Amino acid sequence: MTVFSPEVVGAVLAHMNGDHTDDNTLIVRAFGEVEPDDAEMIGLDHLGGVWRYRVDGAEHELRVPWSREISERPEIRREVVVLYNAACERLGVTPRPHA
Repeated sequence: MTVFSPEVVGAVLAHMNGDHTDDNTLIVRAFGEVEPDDAEMIGLDHLGGVWRYRVDGAEHELRVPWSREISERPEIRREVVVLYNAACERLGVTPRPHA
């Protein structure tokens, strides 16, 4: 089993929760099929990402699998972009370009 270091996970979570809060909510809306009040990414591993979200004050967690098993740090970004694009498609939202 591949496990990313706490430093790598922490950096990804800080980035997602600092720069991509709307993306977190979009992913939860699409894959959790709920309308969350807010959402934050709280974990990830080689198989997927985990988000915590709130609906009417109650907290829930959602695990969303990557498109494939990953083992390298650069693959995390690619897989989050894959999830974002899939979420946009599910919800009929035009995705923004990725740099």
